[in-house]
Amino acid sequence: MGHRVLVVEDEEDIAFPLVRTLEREGYDVNWVDNGQKALDELVGRSAEVIILDLGLPDMDGLEVCKKARAAGFEGAIMIVTARAGELDRVVGLDYGADDYLAKPFGLAELQARVRALLRRTGAGNGSGADDSEDGLRIDVPARRVYAGETEVPLTGKEFDVLNILAANKDKVVSRGRLMADVWDENWYGSTKTLDVTIGRLRQKLESVGVTERVVAVRGVGFRLEAPAPHA
Repeated sequence: MGHRVLVVEDEEDIAFPLVRTLEREGYDVNWVDNGQKALDELVGRSAEVIILDLGLPDMDGLEVCKKARAAGFEGAIMIVTARAGELDRVVGLDYGADDYLAKPFGLAELQARVRALLRRTGAGNGSGADDSEDGLRIDVPARRVYAGETEVPLTGKEFDVLNILAANKDKVVSRGRLMADVWDENWYGSTKTLDVTIGRLRQKLESVGVTERVVAVRGVGFRLEAPAPHA
């Protein structure tokens, strides 16, 4: 059985494609359309990730977040909302959310963030690199990256590229997907922009001793490789 995800969203036209996408990724997904159902669901059938809309018909999503934490929910909570203001973002994180995604959002970005949350909460598949002395650690809500205890100073685009690669560790991510997710589908500039960003990212990671490597797969894209196991 895949990781358990609870989607709390009252708009069917948003919930249905989201649920289908997550199920295709192998997640065990349950969907509810109001806050009380979400809280009841957590009592009988816990989840590892909650994708929580703020604009629910019966109570504010922030209240759902607060009550879930008060009841002992220790999984990841990602807020998705049309409220894109900085104040709402800060308040959401203060209420116990782990990540915040403003509507409209791309499904690929949401999938990447779910994978990142599972890794950060210890529910993901891998364990090695993040536990090593110089392992890569990504704090998604704060948009900060660490090698061990050392922070790696990244630009916004460098962070976004690394976050997607890390969410697909040891898998190839196509150039097209990186361009679409980081620069958006309306980007008309040269794809050399991606190569320059990757080059700077590699240099910064190597300079602080990060053991993972960003590897180019000719004609396809890039892959973040975990370090080889010790013999």
